[in-house]
Amino acid sequence: MRTTRRSVSLCFLTGALFGQQPDAPQAPTPGIPPSPNHDEDQRLPNGKSQRNAIAKAQHEQAVKDAKHLIEVAEQLRDELEKAGEYVVPMSSVKKTEEIEKLAKRIRSRLED
Repeated sequence: MRTTRRSVSLCFLTGALFGQQPDAPQAPTPGIPPSPNHDEDQRLPNGKSQRNAIAKAQHEQAVKDAKHLIEVAEQLRDELEKAGEYVVPMSSVKKTEEIEKLAKRIRSRLED
C-alpha cells in the first residue's frame, strides 16, 4: 500500500513538474508584427508620458465641462424663478437635457 501511494504521488509530482513549462519566449511569426505591451507607457515626441498627457487633457476638459454645467444650472434656476408657478418654459426643459448630457460626459471622463 505504501509503495502504491509513493508511486502515485511520484507520478503526480513528475506530471506537475514536467507538465507545466515556464512561459518561454516564442519566436515571432514572420509577417505578423509583435503585439504591443500594454504595460509600457508610450512617450510623446517631447518626451512626456502619453498616459499623463491624456489624463491631463481629460481633467482639463472635465473642469471646463463642470464650469459650463454650473453656468447652465444657474441659467435654469433664473428661468424657473422668473417663470410662474404653473408655467415651465421649453428652454428650461432643453437646459435640463443639456445638464444631463454634461453630467454624463463628466462622469465618463472621470471613470476612464
